[in-house]
Amino acid sequence: MRIVRPEEIMGTDLEDHHRALQAFAGGGVHWRKDEEELKDWRVSSKVVNDCEEEKKIVCVTSGVSYLGLAIVNKLICHGYSVRTLVDNQEDIEKLREMEISGEIRPNNNMVEPVIGNLTEVESLLRAFEGCCGVFHTSAFADSAGVSGYTKSIADIEAKVCENVMKASARTPSVKKCVLTSSLLACLWRDGSRQNLSPVVDHECWSDESVCLNKKLWLALGKLKAERAAWSIAMEEGLSLVSICPGLITGPKFFHENSTASIAYLKGAREMFSDGLLATVDVNRLAEAHLCVFEATNRRAVGRFICYDQVIDEEEEAEKLAKQMGLPVNRICGSEFGNTPLRFHLSNRKLSNLMSRTLKPCHNES
Repeated sequence: MRIVRPEEIMGTDLEDHHRALQAFAGGGVHWRKDEEELKDWRVSSKVVNDCEEEKKIVCVTSGVSYLGLAIVNKLICHGYSVRTLVDNQEDIEKLREMEISGEIRPNNNMVEPVIGNLTEVESLLRAFEGCCGVFHTSAFADSAGVSGYTKSIADIEAKVCENVMKASARTPSVKKCVLTSSLLACLWRDGSRQNLSPVVDHECWSDESVCLNKKLWLALGKLKAERAAWSIAMEEGLSLVSICPGLITGPKFFHENSTASIAYLKGAREMFSDGLLATVDVNRLAEAHLCVFEATNRRAVGRFICYDQVIDEEEEAEKLAKQMGLPVNRICGSEFGNTPLRFHLSNRKLSNLMSRTLKPCHNES
């Protein structure tokens, strides 16, 4: 997770892709491609899949983060050379230490750190040059804030995502982009609506007004960032897939990813009582990123929800609370199982894709 300093604060087909592009806009933005262009999108899939046929360079923003590191290792294992976008020389030294310690396993492939400014499109253009794909995983934290994530950070998250997508669209070598969003961008909806579906899946979008009213700043940031990404994808014809993961867990996850974990759990009691508090192992999430990247424009289009487990039992909540060093009532309150769960999470779209396409990596230990 990138620290924002105080001075910086300011289906499985084309139809499914159309729904993702249009759903975020709330009626204010419309698909402007004509039918001929839509046919061209299908034809272009052969070109887009060059990344599979020739293991070229891909760029991962924030490759030193908890998730970024897992994605870097997964990509290396599957034959990619990886360019990691970092903020400063300190992050470069951190990467080198990771290589020495074995946290990063280069094998015969290259890990190249590049210093880039996420707030400047020109800087990103230089970083992305020669890459066939971009994984935008960067997230942000406010070092001066109490919670680590504020409303101001939500605006920065959206602006940076917009910059990354613009740079990706303007870089000739970049054929496709994978965005790490969040399950929070899907599940915070207006519960008073009579027509609210009990199933929360990749077609669901959080309501910005709900996020604002409940002061769910991480949810707001991820929602605004993903909206910005799909808007640029629509305007520029960028091949984009977004993944919406639950709370990211794994070895030492709270130590390595504490700010994001705490910010994610704001509103945890309501998520728990509604059956929407879900987690995903960081390595499983990295596999999902690789899978959708390699299947983009063939079987992977639009959005994907990613989680391993739904926390809906007292014992599960207690285990998660213990891992995070938090009192259990921060996650599920003091009452258990008094009311039936209102909603049901579905990750069927991603599960079906991964069961068909994911190949084992023989270099992994």
